[in-house]
Order: sequence, then structure tokens, then C-alpha cells
Amino acid sequence: MERTLSRQEASDAVEDHGWRYVLGTLQTSVPVGSMARGTGLAADAVAACGDDADRHLRVDIRPGRVLLALQSVAHATVTARDVDLARRITAALRAAGFATVSEAGAGAPRSVQLLEVAIDALDIAGIRPFWKAVLGYADEAGADGPEDALVDPHWQGPAVWFQQMDRPRPQRNRIHLDISVPHDEASRRIDAALAAGGRLVSASRAPAFWVLADPEGNEACVTTWQGRDEVPPRVAGP
Repeated sequence: MERTLSRQEASDAVEDHGWRYVLGTLQTSVPVGSMARGTGLAADAVAACGDDADRHLRVDIRPGRVLLALQSVAHATVTARDVDLARRITAALRAAGFATVSEAGAGAPRSVQLLEVAIDALDIAGIRPFWKAVLGYADEAGADGPEDALVDPHWQGPAVWFQQMDRPRPQRNRIHLDISVPHDEASRRIDAALAAGGRLVSASRAPAFWVLADPEGNEACVTTWQGRDEVPPRVAGP
């Protein structure tokens, strides 16, 4: 059950259950009417996972909704066990009168997503220790090399990854945001950004990612899991 799944396998396995595959995790959102109801829902989700909860499930409780995420802590990616847990959670919550939803394309301000910060660097190994220390971040499971991404050990802040530069670019912003969204949410997000005054810098790597810029040239990438199956799944970085 700990077999690592491809991005396509993970997405196909849970999409009909209201979950979306986003950046090495399965995510869903459950509308609730109060914090008290959300706490009860979280308890139901934990119970559905049983002994696997601590190794796979993350829960974010807010007054209006509960956000659920599944990922193998040991492998830092989605496994067959995570898919099984997603289906078990969906069934348990349905029995309790709740529905797991992605809200992709539903007209909501946004659906489920993950945020990353990308830092361009000439010497990744030279700057990575600084960012690890100043943020209080940690290595991903199985990815502790001198150029690997960093993650918040409490999963509250965005992941940080490092993009190799081939030459100094002092007139270009050196930090940009990666907004990882469900594959069926990307076009709506891009259209909204363009309508808000942004411009499309590049779509050469779409649907893996589109590079956008604000009116002053500051960049952000809208990313999805698609177009990446030739590269092993990972948590951070396009």
C-alpha cells in the first residue's frame, strides 16, 4: 500500500471523490458552519485513517471550512495508501453529512492550492543553509542534498526551492512565487491574473507551469502536476 503513484495515477484515483492532486499531495476542502463542527469533522477524518493518520493526514480547521491533505510523511509523495485513505475519509464524512470538494472551477475565490517561494541563485549550496536557518525550515523526506528544496516542518509556510542561474541577472527579480493549483483550476486562475493587469511571460512549459508577471515585471508561476510525468514526483519546485 506504500507504492508511490505517478501524478496521473494519483489524480485519476481521487478526482471523482472531490480530491485533487497538487504538488505531491492529495487535497480537499469541506465546508462547515462553525469551528465546533469543523473540529468534529476533523475527528471523523482522523478516525477514518486509524493508525495511519499521523503518517499521512494533515488537517487545517477554520470557522468556515476544513482543509484536508494526504501525503506519505516517509516518502514525501502520494502513495496507494493515501488514495485509500482519501476514499475512506470521503465515505466517513459523507455518512456524517459532509462532502469533500475541490471547488475547482466552481466560482469560489480559489480552490485548494499550495504556495512555493522560488529563489534564483548562482550558488544554491552556498545560500541554502542561510534560508534553512533563518526560516527554521527542514529537509524534505529523502531530499537533504545541498541543492534540494526546504519545507516548513509544521506545514504552515510555503516550501522554498532554488532555481539555478547561469549568470548574474541584477535587473531581474530573484524571488518569485509558485502557485500550485489543481489541473482543472489553472486556466481560470491565469485568466483572472491577466484580466487584473498581468501579462503572460511564457507558456513554453505549459501545462507544467505558466510564467506570469505583474505590470512592473514581478513574476509568478501558476503550476499543475500535468506535463511532469517524465520527472519523478516531488513536493517542491516546478
